[in-house]
Amino acid sequence: MLMPKKVKYRKRQKGRTFGTAFRGSNLSFGSYGLQAIDPGWITDKQIEAARIAIARHIKRGGRIWIRIFPDKPVTKKPAETRMGKGKGISEQWVAVIKKGRLLFEMEGVSEDVAREALNLASHKLPIRTRILTKGMI
Repeated sequence: MLMPKKVKYRKRQKGRTFGTAFRGSNLSFGSYGLQAIDPGWITDKQIEAARIAIARHIKRGGRIWIRIFPDKPVTKKPAETRMGKGKGISEQWVAVIKKGRLLFEMEGVSEDVAREALNLASHKLPIRTRILTKGMI
């Protein structure tokens, strides 16, 4: 799974998910992209599941770029523990997604294959998305 090699701090605060992404909101590498409509967190396992769905559908035909990286640790306390005694241990890594952020890009396949592959990937993600093409923007 995706995770950083080294972080400055083991635990992070939750933060707030509002605002629009200005960086990473345009197609830079490929001809087709999957853009987030809602803000939220996407875990490393969800990113990997979406990547596998795209790769299986295009059958080594095109090229895929993953435009997000899970660099935020999310902590969790064990089940049936009493309150207090500090923050829990890191359970998973998430990528913080703002509205308008591009998640995946691809090229080298026809438009209908790209749309179907990105649609399959969007079913693996917990946020609403839309498919962009190069001529749309």
